[in-house]
This record gives sequence, structure tokens and C-alpha cells, in this order.
Amino acid sequence: MFPVQEELAQYACKVDLRLAELIPDADPETKVISEAMRYAVLGGGKRIRPYLVFAFSRLSSGDPAVALDFGCALETVHSYSLVHDDLPAMDNDVLRRGKPTCHVAYGEANAILAGDGLLTRAFGVLSESGAPAETIRRAVAELSYAAGYAGMVGGQTLDIATEGKPVTRETLTKLQRLKTGALIRCACRLGCISGGVYGGELFDAADVYAEKIGLAFQVIDDILDGTGDPALLGKSVGKDEASGKTTWLSLLGKDGASAFAEELTRAAADAVKPYDGEGRLASLADLLLHRKK
Repeated sequence: MFPVQEELAQYACKVDLRLAELIPDADPETKVISEAMRYAVLGGGKRIRPYLVFAFSRLSSGDPAVALDFGCALETVHSYSLVHDDLPAMDNDVLRRGKPTCHVAYGEANAILAGDGLLTRAFGVLSESGAPAETIRRAVAELSYAAGYAGMVGGQTLDIATEGKPVTRETLTKLQRLKTGALIRCACRLGCISGGVYGGELFDAADVYAEKIGLAFQVIDDILDGTGDPALLGKSVGKDEASGKTTWLSLLGKDGASAFAEELTRAAADAVKPYDGEGRLASLADLLLHRKK
């Protein structure tokens, strides 16, 4: 198989270096916010979303520098969402990526502002990427839609509304397609957009691939939250069960959830098989299926 784990690690380093450039230290009087932003976005992470931008940009013959900035913009949005998701009003988590969450380290008000700063910085990064104007326009529209009320924010809203209530498989699927899947779909689409591919067979295949790995990713996340090692995961476990959330683990059981994730992973690989000559995308889907953190 393609050595995706090695390439992913190498690309994550490249993303980290670029993010450090894109979010520099600010004016001394507002330094606490830039520090909190950097704390959140540079504090580790697998950088799967930027890697997906890179992978689909390669397939669409995109500029690697543009793909990198598009991926970094997406990662700042993802990081903002984690900062806000960890807040006391949301999941009230105290540990993220093996260290105190942003609001624990910097206070709740500064964490909210840091999240706001990361979200707004993303669109500056897109506009400064050097891509053609039409490409930037489409990228801005794509990211704003994926991150907003029709995407990730809508998923978080549905998550809050259903907490402690019985949830059907259909509702859980919708919730996860919005909360987790929207940014993964956006990553694959941004990769295509970076190369000037705005529709067609590759774009459609990217959508199917994203939908399948996005759902599989959340299924594995649910399994790990119920059965994983907190030291390895770098975050608290068991919170879903404690808060009464319906998850794929509680809905299907461990064996059923694992089988569902495998089914989704196979479907993802099949969707991009005509384009995935090196096996990069199939290998990534398999890596995500078997992750332990």
C-alpha cells in the first residue's frame, strides 16, 4: 500500500510551519489572543483535513502552495471549532491533544475570542493565497457554507438539541454529516477547487469519498470515546456515555460499529478508485479506520 502514514506526518510538519507564519504574534496589547490562537492551532493534531486538500489538489493539478494555504485556512476553522466545542457551555472538556484546553489555559473569554480570531483569519488566508480570483471566490463560498449553520454549526446545534434524548440512526447520520463530515467534504472539494476543478466526475467522486470517510471517522471516534486509552488519545473518554449522547457505539455496539466503519471505508476507496492510481486515498481511508487516537 501507499506509505500514507509517513507522507501524512511529513505534510503535517509543513502545515505546522505554514500555520506559524500565517498566525504571527500580534500587538503587545492584544498578545494574549494571538498566543491563545497559536496555542490552539499549533498544539498538535494529525492535519488530516489539510492533507485531503493536498491529495485532491494533486489529482486536479493544483498549485501546491495554494493547496497548502487552503488546507491551513481549513485547519484554522477546525481548530476554532475545537476551542468552542470544549467550552463549559458546550462539552466542558479540560483536555485536548494531551494538554489543557484553550479555556483552561487562557480563560473562557479569551478562548471565545481566540476561536473568533481563528475563524476570521481563515478567510484572510484564502484571500491572500495567490490563487485566481474565481478560485478564491469559490473557496470562500465553500468554506463559509461548510463551517456555518448549514454545515458544522448546524451539526453542533443538532448535537446539543438531541443530548440525553433517543436518536435514530437517520438523525445520528445527519448530525455527524454536518458536525464532522462537512469540513471533511470541504477539504476534498477545496483540493479540487485549488486546481480549477469546480464540478464533474472527479468532484463528484470527491464528495462520495468525503461522505464515507467522514462518517467512518466519526464511527471510530465514538468507539474510541467508549473504549480508547485517554493517555493515547490525549483527551477525556467516556463523556458521550456520561452525558447520555447516542453514538454509533451505543447504537450498534462495538462489533456492529466496527463493521459499519469497514463498510464505509471500502465504499470510500471504491469511489475514487479510477483516480487513485498510487493508492494514496485508499491508504488514508484504511489508516483512519485502524487509528487508535
